[in-house]
Amino acid sequence: MIPEFYNRDENGIPSAWIQRMRESMAQLTPRFSVNRTVREYTEHYYLPAAAAYRSRAAGDCAIGRQIVEWQHDLDQKWAALHFSKIKSETRNNHHLFELQLYLHNLDPKTVRVELYADGVINNPSLCQEMTLIRQLVGASDGYVYSTAVPASRPATDYTARVIPYFDGIAIPLEEVRVLWQQ
Repeated sequence: MIPEFYNRDENGIPSAWIQRMRESMAQLTPRFSVNRTVREYTEHYYLPAAAAYRSRAAGDCAIGRQIVEWQHDLDQKWAALHFSKIKSETRNNHHLFELQLYLHNLDPKTVRVELYADGVINNPSLCQEMTLIRQLVGASDGYVYSTAVPASRPATDYTARVIPYFDGIAIPLEEVRVLWQQ
């Protein structure tokens, strides 16, 4: 590109460089234009936010009130959440994970338990929801969650986490708590 800038015709115009810049602008402008940005923000953020507001405000703010109660419940109980036993085994080209989680009387429907692995060379990041299998016998706030992932990377790459869940809430934009397995 640098030689094209300095290679000029008899009028001092770098024709090859100008052609390269025109091609770049033709390819990049649609992707990096203000029109695309405004359209994307409108479609992905502003319109969903307006719909969420209408939903939360409807019926004398019934859903909004439920969200406030959910957040208050999280405030009261989140610090006591903890993982107990975590097991993994490899069978049939899959890692099978099972963990025990104590929710401190938090409703299991108000959280999402996930298995997470960072992206590394040749392996993209993975975030997979774990399934609630059963309540622990004799523990009113203890639950067992399970999932299987391909054994294409070591089981030690995976970590369990708990995030808050409420239908229609944008996580992590509206609720940032995360409890990571230690």
